[in-house]
Amino acid sequence: MKKIISLFALLMFGIGHAQEVIPEEEFKNIEEKVIEWRRDFHQNPELSNREFNTAEKIASYLNSLGIETKTGIAKTGVVGILKGDNPGKTVALRADIDALPVTEKNDLAFKSEVTTEFLGTKTGVMHACGHDTHTAILMGTAKILSENKDKINGTVKFIFQPAEEGPPPGEKGGASLMIAEGVLQNPDVDAIFGLHINAATPVGTIKYKPEGTMAAVERFVVKVKGKQAHGSAPWSGVDPILISAKIIDGFQTIISRNADLTESASVITVGKITSGVRFNIIPETAEMIGTVRTLDPKNKELIIHRMTDMASTIAEAYGGEAEIEFQNNTAITFNDPGLTSKMLPSLKKVAGEDNVKLMKATTGGEDFSFFQEKVPGLYFFLGGMPVDAEPTRHHTPDFYIDESGLLLGVKTMTQLTLDYLNKA
Repeated sequence: MKKIISLFALLMFGIGHAQEVIPEEEFKNIEEKVIEWRRDFHQNPELSNREFNTAEKIASYLNSLGIETKTGIAKTGVVGILKGDNPGKTVALRADIDALPVTEKNDLAFKSEVTTEFLGTKTGVMHACGHDTHTAILMGTAKILSENKDKINGTVKFIFQPAEEGPPPGEKGGASLMIAEGVLQNPDVDAIFGLHINAATPVGTIKYKPEGTMAAVERFVVKVKGKQAHGSAPWSGVDPILISAKIIDGFQTIISRNADLTESASVITVGKITSGVRFNIIPETAEMIGTVRTLDPKNKELIIHRMTDMASTIAEAYGGEAEIEFQNNTAITFNDPGLTSKMLPSLKKVAGEDNVKLMKATTGGEDFSFFQEKVPGLYFFLGGMPVDAEPTRHHTPDFYIDESGLLLGVKTMTQLTLDYLNKA
């Protein structure tokens, strides 16, 4: 009988500990500070691998919380390690910290006025994808969790990642470099959570999808070689511009005739063509740069194989030559189905049953996917659109986020952490 009573008491203690709740007042007290951080980062944005001041502010704050802090990871990354009062697993929370070469058009008191030169072009710098909000949300989460270590069974690793938008040409960076430098080790991470604010999702809403959520992204470059000639005598040369047009047309037939679109979406886009110097000269070369987006590994393999064959074959048919190179930018953002199912009640607990919605996959890309290749991960979308407003587009000068949605981000990351670490 005593054994039964002891077992019952142990179970009750475990259940109670797993369901411990952070008082609402603690979250409300941090909201103003989270918005203040966000506005500071927004007004002082920094490009990929150049987030020096951003990293310094993050590290200084984590240190002030008594969190073990490491800097200089993947150039400008910051990692904080918070050990709970009780032993257990390790969970990682990730936020990206870099901005984009975009000139802001919004009329905000904290509008970015920063300018720089990017790839030879003068441009503004703007948090046009919400990374400033991600950073502020994770700092707020660090504050809450650091003051509730007695409720944590295990360790929390706060990963502030640079260069999510991609490092400058010739440099390494982002999630892949952080992984190579051991960010998922010492202690070894058991699971990782990340969020992305979304300007087309109403405030108060969370969207998620098990398995493939965002696309693998490949950058490709096609170099076409022809034979220079006078524009008045095209028969005396080989036109690389014509060949490029035929290759572009051919690439689209891969999507429409080869890729199984009933399984998942795929996209091939040519975003840049460079060729020629004068209106009456057929040039010798042309270069095309573009992107491939896939949500299925088999489709990805098929498309890359067909593009490689098609580029050289089409060029040869018109008397020229072509070669194609691919560069992997992100893997498929793949939400581990077991982890997603396990944590879905946590999302609903915070946002409310009706405010957590299943979404369709998108062909955008996220290098959070590289973390998910190493450990189970869950990546979800946080509403940032004012309820009665039109959505804005990410990566544009008009990108706008309703700051009233940030507190839900802090609550959600906190709840996911506690529930993952404290539930058996």
